[in-house]
Amino acid sequence: WSEDRFNEIIKETSTFIKKVGYNPKAVAFVPISGWHGDNMLEESANMPWYKGWTKENKSGVVKGKTLLDAIDAIEPPVRPSDKPLRLPLQDVYK
Repeated sequence: WSEDRFNEIIKETSTFIKKVGYNPKAVAFVPISGWHGDNMLEESANMPWYKGWTKENKSGVVKGKTLLDAIDAIEPPVRPSDKPLRLPLQDVYK
């Protein structure tokens, strides 16, 4: 539950995200514990230092506190519904 360790992980991960071509400001960093369920669905009392995450979307700035909030904040890609449907064929069966 260390804030220092969480900030260290954010710094290292942000560097990697920049290297692969993404914007770190568009990523929500959430400290979770899957074992205890902390910050998964509800805000945890074990991390009083954690005030929530903020990320930038095309529609503006989004804020939240839990992993579920971060998943809900993902914007689905716009599909070109005005174009013909194309399905790739992988193999031919006779």
